[in-house]
Amino acid sequence: MVQAYILIQTEVGKASTVAETIAEVPGVVKAEDVTGPYDVIVRARAESVDELGRLVVAKIQQVNGITRTLTCPVVHL
Repeated sequence: MVQAYILIQTEVGKASTVAETIAEVPGVVKAEDVTGPYDVIVRARAESVDELGRLVVAKIQQVNGITRTLTCPVVHL
């Protein structure tokens, strides 16, 4: 199991709608509005890195209002 935080920048005024939409995507554990350089932070999980990539590119980045994403896989050191 691979887990990641996905940091999302949105168009002005779209953070809440983006977070609500992404929260319904299978594989998304949590999606929350935040303040700072990013507007939404998502916790996601997938069976593999490839599946995580497909989740981000095919599902999350397709949500209207997103301008940029940064995926940060969780590592256990």
